[in-house]
Amino acid sequence: MNVNSALACSTLLRPFAVAALLLGAVPLSGVEPAPFGIHVVDEATGRGVPLVILETTNHLRYVTDSAGWVAFSEPGLMGRKVHFSISGAGYAITKDSFGYAGVALVTEPGDMAEVKVMRTQVAERMYRVTGQGIYADSQRLGKETPLPQSVMSADVMGQDSVQVAEYEGRLFWIWGDTNRPGYPLGNFHSTGAWSNLPKGEPAGLDPTLGVHLEYLVNEDDEVRQMLPMEKPGPVWLFGLLNAQDASGGEHLIAHYSRMKSLSEVVEQGLAEWDDAERRFMPIVELGAEFDWQHPRGTTVQVAEKGQKTILYFAAPFCVTRVRADYDDVQIPSTYEALTFDPKAKAWAWQREVPPLTQAAEAALIKSGKMPASEARFQIVNAASGKPVLAHAGSVRWNAHRERWVMIFVQSGADESFLGEVWYAESKSVDGPWEKAVKVATHPKYSFYNPQQHDFMDQENGRYIYFEGTYAETFSGAPVATPRYDYNQLMYRLDLDDPRLEPAHVE
Repeated sequence: MNVNSALACSTLLRPFAVAALLLGAVPLSGVEPAPFGIHVVDEATGRGVPLVILETTNHLRYVTDSAGWVAFSEPGLMGRKVHFSISGAGYAITKDSFGYAGVALVTEPGDMAEVKVMRTQVAERMYRVTGQGIYADSQRLGKETPLPQSVMSADVMGQDSVQVAEYEGRLFWIWGDTNRPGYPLGNFHSTGAWSNLPKGEPAGLDPTLGVHLEYLVNEDDEVRQMLPMEKPGPVWLFGLLNAQDASGGEHLIAHYSRMKSLSEVVEQGLAEWDDAERRFMPIVELGAEFDWQHPRGTTVQVAEKGQKTILYFAAPFCVTRVRADYDDVQIPSTYEALTFDPKAKAWAWQREVPPLTQAAEAALIKSGKMPASEARFQIVNAASGKPVLAHAGSVRWNAHRERWVMIFVQSGADESFLGEVWYAESKSVDGPWEKAVKVATHPKYSFYNPQQHDFMDQENGRYIYFEGTYAETFSGAPVATPRYDYNQLMYRLDLDDPRLEPAHVE
């Protein structure tokens, strides 16, 4: 065969050679083997545990979905013994004699294995509320899931800082920022959704199962901007509340901030939900001088017998308030702040000066201008007596404990800068708050702006639920957790757990 004939033959055979190589790279059937299911469960409850990390000896990492499942189908590691290291914030597994915390499993396609972990924290991690792939592994394994859209809803990849209010018999949810799959920047003008109350008509999902969110979307099935503005900057809504007018009509109102940066506000005011437009509309613009005379944090309704309902705003302490009246909510001069008068040696609600902060109270005590016995915000770790600096949280009345309960995040903790969650009690909505017990930890990760959902309370408040934003932001974490990062995590707390007793107020 001459050179030209050889080249021609080579050219003719090249497609067949490529095809042969491709056929050798995949099973001839073209069907991927069934995955091996790994179910990580709480040894005390038998319930699947979300956000547990399984890692192979060559550092392949898998994260359990909201039902505690991992669908494992790694080529080259099927049908053989594979060791998985097990780790998860607030959960642990017994170490072997060499110090390895994990299990060795035979990963037969289509088989399943259960791995039990011990919960080391008080709060039980329940599920992820938002984002893509909430039950992705469960679905790959053919498991039933409680959500109608268990993999993707309204193109939501991640959501930050939730607010919830009851409005006209349903729950309205809003988030500050939303990530979408098409580009790193998503919706930064707030996102909204509806859900049914767990005990409403029709009833929503049982709180142990999740939240069925019905997102407000545009014609492309992408989330709508809840407060669109022509001027640049993200728009955040906080202090979401329901105020009634003189005829009993309901009005969904929130304070809005148009941001230049995380800390710099360039415009602020009040916005009201418009049923016809299906969005919020600005109704009052506030000058920069009104830095506290508006809704903020999380709204707490307090109905005194024979008196008008008062709205307190927890951030996390309830130090600002206003009457639950549609007109009053819109007038800055009607807002009151809680402060301490060193001359009178007394606390008072007034309208002239800003509310006292935890740090300012500590300074008054240190200078001798306030007796330590008058302190309302000097929370300490019930176990060690060390001060706990509160960052953000929420306050709710608990019928089971017959106390006000605060769930808050610590600022500047050793384990994480903004990820340690605490429980405290008080006889009054405005304190004093004295001792706290840590209920959840997120080492080297953030879990901020936790919100307690009293509409989810079970057994008259014995079981309470709270969620917050799980994010690598502010944490210094080298790697963001796939799917979970920048999303909302739900926890449940059993208030009869004896570990909470040191925080009890008798």
